[in-house]
Amino acid sequence: MAVGLAGRLAAARAGALVGREAERAVLDRMLSGAADAPVVAHLHGPGGIGKSALLRYAAGRAELAGRRVVHLDGRFLDGDPRRLEQAAAPACAEAGTVLLIDTFEQCRPLEAWLREAFLPRLADHTVVVLAGRVAPDAEWTLDPGWAHLFTALAVRPLDAERSHALLAARGVPAEQRGTYAAFAGGSPLALSLAASVPAPAPGTPWEPTGDVLTTLVERLVGDLPGAVQRRALEVVAQAYVTREPLLRAVLGDEDATAVFSWLRHLPYIEVTPEGLHPHDAVRATLAADLRWRDPERYDDVRVRVSLAALHAVRAASDADAPLRVAEWMFLFRHQGGPEHPYDYRTHPHLEDTPLRPEDVPGLVRMAEETEGPASAAAVAHWVVRQPEAFRVHRRAGSATPVSFMAVLRLDTPLPEDRAADPVVAAVWDLVETAAPLGPGEHLGVRRFAVQPGWHQRPSPLMELISRRTIGEEMRAHGRAVTFTVFEDADRWRRYLADAGMPQLAAVDVGGRRQYVFGRDWRRQTVDEWVQHRARATSTPVATWPTASAGPHPAARLPRPAFAEGVLEALRTWHTPRAFATNVLLTSRLVPPGSPDPAADLRDAVLTALDAIQTDPVGVKAHEALTATYITASRTHRSAARRLGVPYGTYRRHLALARERLVERLLRE
Repeated sequence: MAVGLAGRLAAARAGALVGREAERAVLDRMLSGAADAPVVAHLHGPGGIGKSALLRYAAGRAELAGRRVVHLDGRFLDGDPRRLEQAAAPACAEAGTVLLIDTFEQCRPLEAWLREAFLPRLADHTVVVLAGRVAPDAEWTLDPGWAHLFTALAVRPLDAERSHALLAARGVPAEQRGTYAAFAGGSPLALSLAASVPAPAPGTPWEPTGDVLTTLVERLVGDLPGAVQRRALEVVAQAYVTREPLLRAVLGDEDATAVFSWLRHLPYIEVTPEGLHPHDAVRATLAADLRWRDPERYDDVRVRVSLAALHAVRAASDADAPLRVAEWMFLFRHQGGPEHPYDYRTHPHLEDTPLRPEDVPGLVRMAEETEGPASAAAVAHWVVRQPEAFRVHRRAGSATPVSFMAVLRLDTPLPEDRAADPVVAAVWDLVETAAPLGPGEHLGVRRFAVQPGWHQRPSPLMELISRRTIGEEMRAHGRAVTFTVFEDADRWRRYLADAGMPQLAAVDVGGRRQYVFGRDWRRQTVDEWVQHRARATSTPVATWPTASAGPHPAARLPRPAFAEGVLEALRTWHTPRAFATNVLLTSRLVPPGSPDPAADLRDAVLTALDAIQTDPVGVKAHEALTATYITASRTHRSAARRLGVPYGTYRRHLALARERLVERLLRE
């Protein structure tokens, strides 16, 4: 019975070992006795990465070959050379023995003794495999004798394909594997623990349980020396890259230099030219654990990191500012979901440069090809009026522009600017109507975002444009109001809403629609904004004022735009951040000077909903809208089931209901 169980356990463990082809190939060569194979291998990597699984693989292969296996655990050797010598004695007496020592980081004081005194006494054809969290010391490769007999094997996280394969082996359905893999960051331990948790109900996002997080912290991170080290790891888990100034800014008076030195020697921290990066599984685990056990501290750490990143942007050179912005954007990589159009990664093959005189004909031509003659005429005007506003992107090593953008700085509405550019004319109308500039104030307009052939679809070039735009906002002095202009508004509207920029106007430019999004920094400063965005939950802030005099342009929205605003209000009814950027907040549905425009807009929608219950058709319309949006059924089909009608009938009711609600609100 016991033998049978041991065999079944070995088979199950062997079947669960996914990937690791390179490491297994080295172990196979060692066990085969190849003349050029190393005699000693040192597997190293963070906890839960699969080192023990590779030791079990080596043990299984050795036993199949009829070789004796001596398997030791460093935790039980107490760093005592006599204990190790006694436990590993068979390797000195029997040729061909395979000596495996797990948790070797517990034996680090013995490393020199092992190399210089013990291993040379091993029997012929003995193979040694060590596994530990800490990389081996340099003496193994500096010693000319060991240099050809020793190899270090860094065990890395699994890639996406192998992560999915491991989850498949654990029986995780295909539709759930992406979420689990994103959390686990290639850690076999994290993948296995995630797979052990019962699947959530359909439509419910998966999150690791407290038990899973506790186990992962214990296994991936282990014991920490003290509170300051724990706080440092909380920072590392949030920041894209950690340098000493960031630690100093977040930890305050703590000894950032000593803590940084401690961090750089951790097995799950990678030291790169940029700074310190944690392994993805450790990052995800530490962040999720802190949010689970102390949500207030989680928000506090994120706010401190966000402010430190803002200060880094402001202190950066003009060339480095977009890189620092990308590091700040890393904090929000999960807020927009899988359709988020922004990527925080660097693009060394692209260069962001100032405008050169020889660039001008090419930029005008690109604008005409991409957005038409009227837009090209506006570019021709602004390259003369404000050449310093333009940034031109080129492939590394090439002088030819491949895209461009411009952030205009304006403090006075000049007639020639209005005449040359209908978008800027509309921007001045918005400002003069609702947000007049005060003494010393100016407005900024990200006016152009042009990349031929790809235009405003997400791409590395659009990311450079976004970073430069955000950097300009963070570094500007005296900017009261800011706007950004998109032709491809449908693609970017949600992203901009999340950033606090509602759509304010749609402008005809030579027969093509350009959409203007904006915010007033006097209602929420840049420093307040970066803190607000960093919080996991935050109170929505209205970033565009209601009209100070006369009807606001948003009150005269064309019917299609008004209808889209109504539908967007319904869709975001239970998402306060998105609801707070609805274009209807500045319409006549919200009283001028309202202290809570979002609440007033909700009241207007609910009042209109109640008002359409005047006939049987209206009652059905009210029921369809309420079941779908207000009481938030998970899907339209579930809403149909709640109403007790066929799905096709429900869809007809819902379409009619939307039309009746828009009609009612237009009459308000």
